[in-house]
Amino acid sequence: MDPNTIRFAKTHEWATVHNGIARVGISRFAVDQLTDVTYLELPKVGKTVQAGEEVGVIESVKSTSPIYSPVSGKVIAINEAVIGDTSLINADPYEKGWLFEIELASGASLDHLLTAEQYDQQIASEG
Repeated sequence: MDPNTIRFAKTHEWATVHNGIARVGISRFAVDQLTDVTYLELPKVGKTVQAGEEVGVIESVKSTSPIYSPVSGKVIAINEAVIGDTSLINADPYEKGWLFEIELASGASLDHLLTAEQYDQQIASEG
């Protein structure tokens, strides 16, 4: 996946859009901070979510963190593969380790999210 097509939330979730469907995951930076992901709780298919809303939980050997939806819309799919094998998130957070898909609400976009360059600047400032 081309990192320049990915947009990032300040809370370290990423999203890409294709045909009005946003695919969502967590960034490589977030994965590296968490280390080994051990448990995942994702939103239910059919749930309507708002950008910035807490929609799940990710646990690792180091901590538990909320997962926020970077966009508004309706959850239409979750990645069953990562539920059964959380190591996919550690190994490949942008391809095999995606978390869920959202059908964008009318008028929703990725415009409020950070570009890859802006996100890199954010994580550099976080140390």
